[in-house]
Amino acid sequence: MANPYAGEVAIWLDGQCHTAKLTLGALAELEVALEAGSLMDLVERFEARRFTTRDVLALLVAGLRGGGWQGTASDLRTVEIGGGLVEAARVAAELLARAFALPGEG
Repeated sequence: MANPYAGEVAIWLDGQCHTAKLTLGALAELEVALEAGSLMDLVERFEARRFTTRDVLALLVAGLRGGGWQGTASDLRTVEIGGGLVEAARVAAELLARAFALPGEG
């Protein structure tokens, strides 16, 4: 079970629950995957609801890898995400929110 106080978010892939978390290493991988812009640019896109499916995919891969998942973006493209695209976007936004929340916030 995901621990929100540790920045963790639960996501279901092919009927199996996984824990995602944006660790420092996962954030570094995310910066490389985005190839341009900063993490703050990504946060701003989510806050303004101007994110892309590429943003969602990159965040999910980074978060899952931060949670111990050994897959790649290619692997994630072929799985069924519980809740579909809407849930994938919600999990991605929640990962960002939890990674950058100050202690005692949400």
